[in-house]
Amino acid sequence: MNWIEFEKKLNKKEQRIFTPLDVMRLMDKSEIAVRFFLHRYKKRGALVCLKKGLYALEAKIPGEFEIANRVYAPSYISFEYAMSFYKIIPQTVYTVSSATTKPTREYTVLDVVYRYSKIKKELFFGYRPLSRDNTLILIATPEKALVDYLYFVSLKKKEINERMNIGTLNKKKIFSYADKFEREALIKIVKKVL
Repeated sequence: MNWIEFEKKLNKKEQRIFTPLDVMRLMDKSEIAVRFFLHRYKKRGALVCLKKGLYALEAKIPGEFEIANRVYAPSYISFEYAMSFYKIIPQTVYTVSSATTKPTREYTVLDVVYRYSKIKKELFFGYRPLSRDNTLILIATPEKALVDYLYFVSLKKKEINERMNIGTLNKKKIFSYADKFEREALIKIVKKVL
């Protein structure tokens, strides 16, 4: 397999994160050839392993948003990370937090912690695609990020942030989202916060 040809094809598809299966399809090569190829170029420092079976080019490391969506799917960015992004909380948040329907997990990728918190399938809504670094990523709306966060506060899995700026948020939407959680403790917290 030819590295230059591989890089050209990857760039043409604008694919920054890929699996061995993606490489097999892209290069029309066998699984063994692809494994050898990935291993060789990872050793040379041309590839970065984001997690087992997920790679990126060292020269084109994807952003945190894209990595967050791909490392553990299905997921969307939410909680404190989304709240910081939307300026609902003034603090910079260093752990990239996402909601998922799969078991709760945490990964460290390129020295960044990615935390995925499980929510029920029926609560996996309220996110939108956002174009970031020429890629569509999934992120909670500001109101859903707040409600996801307050839900975990109601479960006593997170502490309430006293410095929230919710003046620009749609209060009707917040209550609509909170109602779908069917949790009285959450409704009480939402009323207190608003």
